[in-house]
Amino acid sequence: MEWLNYHHLLYFWTVVRAGSIARASEDLRLTQPTVSAQLKSLEQSLGEKLFRKAGRHLVPTETGKLVFRYADEIFSLGQEMLGTLKGRPEGRLARLTIGVADVMPKLVAYQLIEPALRLKDAFKIICREGTNEELLPALAHHDIDVVLTDAPIDPALNVKAFNHLLGECGMTLFGTTRHADSYRRGFPKSLDGAPFLLPTRNTTARRALDHWFNAENIQPKIVVECEDSALLKVFGQRGLGVFFAPSIIAAEVQRHYQVKSIGRVDELRERFYAISLDRKLKHPAVVAISEAAKTRLSD
Repeated sequence: MEWLNYHHLLYFWTVVRAGSIARASEDLRLTQPTVSAQLKSLEQSLGEKLFRKAGRHLVPTETGKLVFRYADEIFSLGQEMLGTLKGRPEGRLARLTIGVADVMPKLVAYQLIEPALRLKDAFKIICREGTNEELLPALAHHDIDVVLTDAPIDPALNVKAFNHLLGECGMTLFGTTRHADSYRRGFPKSLDGAPFLLPTRNTTARRALDHWFNAENIQPKIVVECEDSALLKVFGQRGLGVFFAPSIIAAEVQRHYQVKSIGRVDELRERFYAISLDRKLKHPAVVAISEAAKTRLSD
């Protein structure tokens, strides 16, 4: 069995966090040559380069970034263990790692997760963002406890897990004051030829929107396509076009991005799921998310 030198890993972790060998040496109370030598030993044992030079600085390679994520988890768990043994309150926090699909509106994700933060028995929430293709294999390997997403499991991913429908809601179209004044009258027929900011074609939301456009005989002028719904809202805030968001966060969208509602489309439904390895949700924080969603996702 190969053994990892955790002292070397600690030095590497400290260098990445500190930003330089010089600052890390001060934190570790070691000389710079000693730290440099330990980093080289770690690289030799792993058979990979962990840093590359960028001007006068060292930055992690892609392998270095991967190793750092594991190191960060290892040493965070170590600190949590010490906290538990010493009886500190933060040490008693149970962990819940949530995978959040990057296509999910962040305001919706917050509304879903927030009930877990208000439980009497507090949980340390760790959020990881990515595509379903990235998050579901992590779920299968128990790196994530639950995935929040807008689509059920794709059978092509060959992941044995269970879909739990949290709820669904209609959609609302938003835009600047100028756009609202232009498109409210005659909505939705007035949208024919309007500048749109849309999700990319590989998303569930985009497929639903394209179907609705066809049904209403609307030809959108697509200005921007983007997977990140928050970025679409920023573009909309700057007046580049109009965009859709779930109706349950309409008030927050208008307040946060200083845009106005143009009209609701209740027949456009966006669904949200919790995906877990359990046929029945068991984790108390995930149960809290599911129970609250029944109310919050109804409109």
